[in-house]
Amino acid sequence: MEPLPRGANFQRAKMLWEIGLHIAGDPNTPYYGPRDMCISIGSGSAENFKPWLRMSTGSPILARAVCSGELEMAMVNPSGFLTQAYRGTGLFSEPLPVRVLATYPSWDRYVHVIHPRTGLKSLADLKEKKYPLRLSIREDATHSTRVLLDQTLAVYGMLLKDIESWGGSFQLNGGPGDKRRLDALHAGTIDAIFDEGLVLWFDEALAAGMEPVSLDEFAFEKLEALGWRKVVIPTGRYPHLKTDHECLDYSGWPLYTRASLPDDDAYKVVDAIHARKDEIYWENSYTGTGQLGQDTEATPRDVPLHPGAEKWYREHGFKV
Repeated sequence: MEPLPRGANFQRAKMLWEIGLHIAGDPNTPYYGPRDMCISIGSGSAENFKPWLRMSTGSPILARAVCSGELEMAMVNPSGFLTQAYRGTGLFSEPLPVRVLATYPSWDRYVHVIHPRTGLKSLADLKEKKYPLRLSIREDATHSTRVLLDQTLAVYGMLLKDIESWGGSFQLNGGPGDKRRLDALHAGTIDAIFDEGLVLWFDEALAAGMEPVSLDEFAFEKLEALGWRKVVIPTGRYPHLKTDHECLDYSGWPLYTRASLPDDDAYKVVDAIHARKDEIYWENSYTGTGQLGQDTEATPRDVPLHPGAEKWYREHGFKV
């Protein structure tokens, strides 16, 4: 397939796409600012644009917009939040009829690293000692990592504001590899980092003396009930990781829809991904189109495939 479909209309569409990428991707825009994109396919042949297929990136709670018909599909990071929407747990007070079309392969983990100078060996220690922790987290309170952090602290019966009340402080960041975080790490002005996006900071934190802290088994069990998966980072995955580390999965970016989306529409979306796979930017964990419909380390899935998507995978010889 050609990189750009033939026709002047698609040249114009490509220009609009590039404008959107540049504006939404401005590194000076805070994470809670206008950084998401919504693509609408439809007809602009009349006075009003008539959308047919609307796709968006954004918050996990966009699942409500997808299921209400405001959007046809959305992508979320990570898969665990779509599981919450499906089960009616965590962020969602009732189950939503979400279905997966494809999961973008992205291997990641959410970890808690704490410097041994604190004397803390667990989050339970943090609460018991009411330690004034200098903690590095994301600046956007609505970011998915902050939601997971709130859910994790709740299991231990505490809130972020409790840490502040004990004399602690928060070093705030945009992305996981924010220069502000790395500068603070090397200056010794933070005691802990709770985050994902490990490739951007984890090994550097270990090299600086921080140590990964596992959750207690009761905490894993409660978080698994919400929709998170307990996983392991194997020794050697990162140069300074000397033992296997149990933590929470933060993998997979599901492209999802509602159960009522017509099967033909779902089929067309997966077919489009396959047709244009060479134009899509993939991370190293990508192994092929079939993986997008499977439950793998990089594409964890606890939500059913949409029947139209499942049909495409099976017709093309992929086991799902």
